[in-house]
Amino acid sequence: MDAIVVEELTKYYGDLCAVDHVSFNVRRGEVFGYLGPNGAGKTTTIRMLSGLTRPSEGRALISGYDVLTEAVEVKRRVGVVPEVSNLYDELTVWENLKFISRLYHVPRAEREGRIRELLEMFSLWDRRGKRFRRLSRGLKRRVILAAALVHDPEVLFLDEPTTGLDVVSARGLRSLVRELRGMGKTIFLTTHYIEEADQLCDRIAIIVRGRITALDAPEGLKSKAGARYVVEVELSREPPQGLLEALRRLGGVETEGLHLRLSTDRPQEVLRLLPEEASKAGLRLVSVRTRGITLEDAFLELTGLSPEVMRMEKGGG
Repeated sequence: MDAIVVEELTKYYGDLCAVDHVSFNVRRGEVFGYLGPNGAGKTTTIRMLSGLTRPSEGRALISGYDVLTEAVEVKRRVGVVPEVSNLYDELTVWENLKFISRLYHVPRAEREGRIRELLEMFSLWDRRGKRFRRLSRGLKRRVILAAALVHDPEVLFLDEPTTGLDVVSARGLRSLVRELRGMGKTIFLTTHYIEEADQLCDRIAIIVRGRITALDAPEGLKSKAGARYVVEVELSREPPQGLLEALRRLGGVETEGLHLRLSTDRPQEVLRLLPEEASKAGLRLVSVRTRGITLEDAFLELTGLSPEVMRMEKGGG
């Protein structure tokens, strides 16, 4: 049985369709990525799947339980790490986890042992007596993750877990996600960081404007982009139309000022053609680089969205 089954799940806010008839399944023990720009419907999907928001249409099952008609059973089986903290600033790390353990009815005899196990796992034991508000942003995310696991859920929802973290904290959190996967947890990860999805996820659904536009393993998404290589070129001046037309015979061309990006299955032909066509146009090749296609390239090909749009934080325009 799949950990999550979603059929035509939809959410309207007035006339706005935030999530538009999405369907997918999440296998037990996998890290499933939900990749899309801010405002795509990622958080709304998590809120529906975890029983916090009622769907307008469609159906979703968590470990076989319906999110609409069996919400109590669903909530027992999921842990949620929201993008914004749901813990109490004035309580200590220990007090926050103890409060959450009571909220989820963790048996009294198991509470302290379970909390200690999580704090040691996340390197938080020495900070157990520190007030939550005095922790760094990275340590706060660790505590929130520990709190989501205190009742030992089958499915863990991580909503933009590394947003706003420094490089070291983000790397540490990704290591924890891998460790949890190794323990057999099913993880539903929303992110707008393409590289993060590529590193962590077994499969990825790309969601844009509330709709899933592609779903596959990272390598499968790369193969759907239609090209295996990218040739990146810097020119001495902006390319004329004749050069672009010659290159388009060998693949898809994107331009930005003096820079060209060509997606192709024929890199050797491109490299032979470039000097000849540049010379005809009176241009000098400043630099040429060939590389394999990345998930970022595939995202651009599959959605038409610029990776810069994905890098924008919420509130960043």
